[in-house]
Amino acid sequence: MQIILLERIAKLGQMGDVVTVKDGFARNYLLPQGKALRANKSNMERFEGQRAELEAKNLDRKKDADAIDAKLNGTSYIVIRSAGETGQLYGSVSTRDVAASLEEKGFHVARSQVTLQNPIKTIGLHNVEISLHPEVTSIVKINVARSEDEATRQAAGEDLTGRDARFELDVQEEDEIDLDDIFEETSEDDADGETEVSEEETKA
Repeated sequence: MQIILLERIAKLGQMGDVVTVKDGFARNYLLPQGKALRANKSNMERFEGQRAELEAKNLDRKKDADAIDAKLNGTSYIVIRSAGETGQLYGSVSTRDVAASLEEKGFHVARSQVTLQNPIKTIGLHNVEISLHPEVTSIVKINVARSEDEATRQAAGEDLTGRDARFELDVQEEDEIDLDDIFEETSEDDADGETEVSEEETKA
């Protein structure tokens, strides 16, 4: 379907551009939300008649988004979740969870404004994009941890997934076992050798 964009849409075009999109995307998202019009002669004339007004409204929305971005960008939010020793979450952190975390701090963000390629499924620090306006995007840090204490330690740079600690422990245990085995084998060999020599000397 050909449409006329009423605002800038990422990866599609700028306001006033006529582009072709899938019918479902246009009917379910762009047209109902007032982001585009069907591309035909009457709608093109309608758009041209409203262009100045649309551009003015877009500028106002961008100014509002810039003001929010100045306060939101670079902020951090803690999300507490249950997880295993490796840091794998038993559930996940979704766009709804991120929006709720921002809401608690006074930032009203819709789920659709939170950009997550996939739900967050591990503890750690995760950078998440918040689309405030087609031309304004904030980056927030989502600190997913098993407790407030762990969140504080992660923020300080500590890795709490357990992978490094277990690796070091395994290496230490293997080293100790190897040393013990070598020591025991050497002792037994030495003891046997001394016994054999003593018997020969006795016979002599």
